[in-house]
Amino acid sequence: MTKKIRSTAVGLRNTSDPYILSPMPVDNRHCWRWGDDNLFPQALALMARRSTTHRRIINDKSDYIAGKGFICDESAVPELASFIRCANGHNETLRQVISKLAFDKALFGNAFLEVVTDARHSFLALYHQDASRCRLARDSQHVLLHHDWSQFRASEAQSLPLYPHFEEQADGSLRSMIHYKDYEPTFDHYGVPSYIAGMNVSAIAYKTDRWNISRLDNSFQLSGVMMLDSAVDNEAEAERLIRLAEEKFGGKPGQVMFVLRDGSEADNSHFIPITSQNDGDWRDLHEQALADIVVAHSWFRTLSGLDYSSGFNSERILQEYEVALNTVILAEQADLLEPIREVIASTLAVDCSSLEIINRPPTRSKPIYMKVWEARKADGLEYDPEDERQQFYLSEITKYNLKSIH
Repeated sequence: MTKKIRSTAVGLRNTSDPYILSPMPVDNRHCWRWGDDNLFPQALALMARRSTTHRRIINDKSDYIAGKGFICDESAVPELASFIRCANGHNETLRQVISKLAFDKALFGNAFLEVVTDARHSFLALYHQDASRCRLARDSQHVLLHHDWSQFRASEAQSLPLYPHFEEQADGSLRSMIHYKDYEPTFDHYGVPSYIAGMNVSAIAYKTDRWNISRLDNSFQLSGVMMLDSAVDNEAEAERLIRLAEEKFGGKPGQVMFVLRDGSEADNSHFIPITSQNDGDWRDLHEQALADIVVAHSWFRTLSGLDYSSGFNSERILQEYEVALNTVILAEQADLLEPIREVIASTLAVDCSSLEIINRPPTRSKPIYMKVWEARKADGLEYDPEDERQQFYLSEITKYNLKSIH
């Protein structure tokens, strides 16, 4: 009589979802939890590292929002021009700080900017703080910073007040924290990223990529069931044989299921292949997931590099850039710059009305020997050939912008 002793499937054992972090006990007395386990930012960061299209959109979106540098009226406010070139003690430019804020806001729906000055307002420094390290305190008036929220200790946390309040620190400086957050109904303490509805499709895109990698690692061998005849005396011996077969012949997860049974005089070990004709379904699922990711981000395919395979269409890129500029980029830039202008004006007592981010399309549509007023005329904008500011050639503006970046 044939008796089934043991069966197992290679890789079909229960494993944790790569997007879900193990819940850790959270002390609710100190902060408002960011997610059920207070580790929602870590889960979002992990997903962004594993989904290629999702990460590309976050990278490109934040780059476009950060722009190509800053411009201001240097002759009228030289202090502002100096601050643009060096915004903190790490010798970062203002664009570098804005770029990190834009990335965090695109990834987490939240961003944190630390403001440092002194009682005499003799200096100003702006530092980006990693949003994954920040949580709102229970009084909703402070931000707590900790290096590892899965192992939180109150004694290791730093507390900073929310702007416009400042508190003196041990080094004598006055510090405050600006909290940027994307509005979402029913969420009071933290913002929600714009792609929240596309988290599942980001996971699908990652898992379809992983499925293709597994097939490649298995040299596209057939999946199936391997029936092994073997006489064993106990469960432990059966387990040992199964594991040995897995290590030598199993391949990647889902490749082969091994079934061990009592053997007879004749060896009836054999392989039963499982054929599948769903390759097209997987490709369609992957393509649909990519399209849904772009929609969830409120972004555009050509600006994400998804349509380059069909040819480089500069006109379409420029058209989508113009739409993105007027619907997403300028609005995000205004949200980031408004409190920064206020901080600079109140601390350094300078006029910040001329502070603007330089936006440049990814491709050029106009020759660099055109003058500004000619370019404005070609775009259907108001122009004045007598205006001195519109007498510059586009090549001169590009050269100036490149200098301002560095």
